[in-house]
Amino acid sequence: MAQKKRPQRGGDYQGKPKRGTEGRAKGAQGRGARSVAQQRMPQASRSQQTAAPQRRDVHAAEGNYIEGRRAAFEALRTGFPIKRALIAQGVENEPAIRDLLAGLGEAGVGVKSVPRTQLDAISSHGAHQGIVLEVGKFPYADLSDIIAAAPAGSPALVVVLDHVTDAGNFGAIVRSAEVVGAAGVVIPSKRSAEVTVATYKTSAGAVMHLPIAQVPNIARALEDLKSAGFWVGGATEHAEDVCWDAPFEGRVALVMGSEGDGISRLVLDTCDFTTKLPQRGETESLNVAQAATALCFEWMRRNRDSLA
Repeated sequence: MAQKKRPQRGGDYQGKPKRGTEGRAKGAQGRGARSVAQQRMPQASRSQQTAAPQRRDVHAAEGNYIEGRRAAFEALRTGFPIKRALIAQGVENEPAIRDLLAGLGEAGVGVKSVPRTQLDAISSHGAHQGIVLEVGKFPYADLSDIIAAAPAGSPALVVVLDHVTDAGNFGAIVRSAEVVGAAGVVIPSKRSAEVTVATYKTSAGAVMHLPIAQVPNIARALEDLKSAGFWVGGATEHAEDVCWDAPFEGRVALVMGSEGDGISRLVLDTCDFTTKLPQRGETESLNVAQAATALCFEWMRRNRDSLA
């Protein structure tokens, strides 16, 4: 692959790619930023994105439980390590629970019947549906694992979250990233949502299919992704270009900012281009999870021929 021209640092956050087109992956030649009229942002305002307070419990922070029937089925289907299953008293004869019990028996997983109140105490949102699986600590990947999952020369997407703190948003983004076939998700190791009982639920089990890497420094991780041939694009309200004009072909690391502050200055300065969603309605904007979903699918649309 040709030598990549490093982006110029600082100052330009208006959606124009800062790396030369000569460094793009094959098939992406001659693309530059095309200016469009100012439009509203894909990310929500601070007031809209700030998550409502969520129920907290002593178990959720440990990330050692999976709740809900769909997530439990996914854990069994993928062979995710399960220590034991807790089911609510009185649900044993429900068809879905019977199927789960049969699968747990085949997998050699012990089952304990407990009062529903015990599951309520473990549950992140009170939506355990009568079953909770006790699992080991979530096996986070290394960034190198995610890069390895994206073969050189092929289109690939990595979603990078710059201190997204709400478990619901985190789980929804992981689910969208997995659905479009992303190579992985990168999160900071501090001051960020982690994989917990809530994430298993809100991602519908997607966290069991997609590598998730915790890194100490997001900006440094982006530099590593650049070295592996990725272009880094940040979703920000300050972008001039909408996603339809962004260089989404090929290998892209998509950065989504936090619910309150968006992308940090240092991380934004590391981006090669910025982008946003077009908007015609009166509602101020989408929240970070909705915006990430739309941008993930735009990446997939732009690479559909190569991916097929």
